[in-house]
Amino acid sequence: MDVERINPAGLARPSGFSHAVAVTGGQMVFLAGQIGLGRDGKLVSGGVVAQFEQALANLLTALAAAGGQPGDLVSLTIYIVDLADYQAHAKQIGAVWRRLAGAEYPAVAGVGVARLWDPEALVELQGVAAAGP
Repeated sequence: MDVERINPAGLARPSGFSHAVAVTGGQMVFLAGQIGLGRDGKLVSGGVVAQFEQALANLLTALAAAGGQPGDLVSLTIYIVDLADYQAHAKQIGAVWRRLAGAEYPAVAGVGVARLWDPEALVELQGVAAAGP
């Protein structure tokens, strides 16, 4: 499987995302939305950064179970309850991404929402990956 991240010179330099991702070969893995639930089924405390970290860890656990790894992510949608709070913590969230997923980014969309399924959740991650040979 080949994953090519495409960031044309005619667009602004991306930070924390790729403008486009092309995939040849591999199997598509569609990852359900993940919030910051710990293994005990309880939402982690500590705000948006802690919830993002747990949600990303959950997403990557599901991806690994499907035979994928972080670099296989080709698309990620981030649902955010408080956009200003998320943006205020963007550097810390970026550091979490790099620690758990590496330096490559999928195509990413951040979407502001009024609330998530769990009313205490601050962020939810949903992804698509191209995993395998």
